[in-house]
Amino acid sequence: MAFYLILLVTLLNHVSFKGSKIVITLFAIDLGASPMMIGVLFAMYSVFPVFLSVYAGKVSDRLGFRPPMIFGSIGLLCGLLLPYWVPSVTALFFSATLIGMCYIFYIVSVQHLIGAMGEGVARTRNYSIFSVFIGLTSLLGPTTAGFAIDGIGHRSTYLLLAVFPVIPIAVLMFLRRYLPQPHRHDEPRTGHRVIDLLGNVPLRRVLVTAGILETGNELVNFLLPIYGHSIGLSASQIGLVIGAYATSLLFIRALMPALVRHWSEERVLSGSMLLAGLTCLAFPFVETFVLLLAVSFVMGLGLGCGAPLSLVLAYNRAPSGRSGEAMGLRQTVNKGTEVLVPIIFGTLSTALGMLPVFWLDAVMLGVGGWLMHREARGGGKHASTESKPT
Repeated sequence: MAFYLILLVTLLNHVSFKGSKIVITLFAIDLGASPMMIGVLFAMYSVFPVFLSVYAGKVSDRLGFRPPMIFGSIGLLCGLLLPYWVPSVTALFFSATLIGMCYIFYIVSVQHLIGAMGEGVARTRNYSIFSVFIGLTSLLGPTTAGFAIDGIGHRSTYLLLAVFPVIPIAVLMFLRRYLPQPHRHDEPRTGHRVIDLLGNVPLRRVLVTAGILETGNELVNFLLPIYGHSIGLSASQIGLVIGAYATSLLFIRALMPALVRHWSEERVLSGSMLLAGLTCLAFPFVETFVLLLAVSFVMGLGLGCGAPLSLVLAYNRAPSGRSGEAMGLRQTVNKGTEVLVPIIFGTLSTALGMLPVFWLDAVMLGVGGWLMHREARGGGKHASTESKPT
């Protein structure tokens, strides 16, 4: 019961988080922002997490999951209310910054918690189920936001999304006895440095792969709404396009345990990234709603296994007692990507159009798939069990 209660709490929070990324993009367009400005705005979700992710992991290692999850949920709620109170581009910047700065504590802690609730095959199963729920939020968040924008407007949509984190805050604060209580590492942490984790070669490979995968996710989250708006799609249609992407995430993540049993984690990642790269090549030639739905679905098939498999590999390859810190380091890489990609993609799309951006990401995903293929051939699956963290 405790495991599924955590999944429910995460589902509610993450629906709001995912929905906010659609609202902020379309609200900024409505307020007259350029793609480059929207790129900077989108990057604000990740500026502070770049510096706070490892610290959030350390907090999770030392204090347990509950305090940082409460902090992150409250920060998410406050960030969602800001644009409702003050409907301006400036408020959108503060909203993205506050949500990113606080919610990273929730994300790192819940990822650490899921890993701590099982060993071996059970851990892979838990991360698989967790990733299905996260994929469900990628469906519910954008579609809810898209239809709400068309129905009640941008401001009221922010207020609607702010309702969702209220339940997680109440559960985490007042239903403590129903929540899991994993082991806390209260011993002194002297002599442990982040650079030591980067010296772990198998872990470092996972971090590089996670960063490349994140460029594909940011392409969908940031650029796809702008592209959809540029070809005349409504907010509801844009929400459905991203919903098609999310539906394929659910489908492929449900199949992921079987895929991993048949091949290795590295081989599944390699094939996924190559498929996503090929799909990026087709995106700029698609100019109808139905075809964009189809291409978005295929993109989700390519990227769907990336996040859960990189979580499993990062947790398994972390030194004993530092799994939360490794989760945080993975988030640092991801958030660094989330800062750079919207700014770079936004600037390039403003100057050169959409095609070079999609094709640049296709090359990056292709290179990442090739690197994972090399590791799989070199025995990467064995490397994933080198460390057995507690």
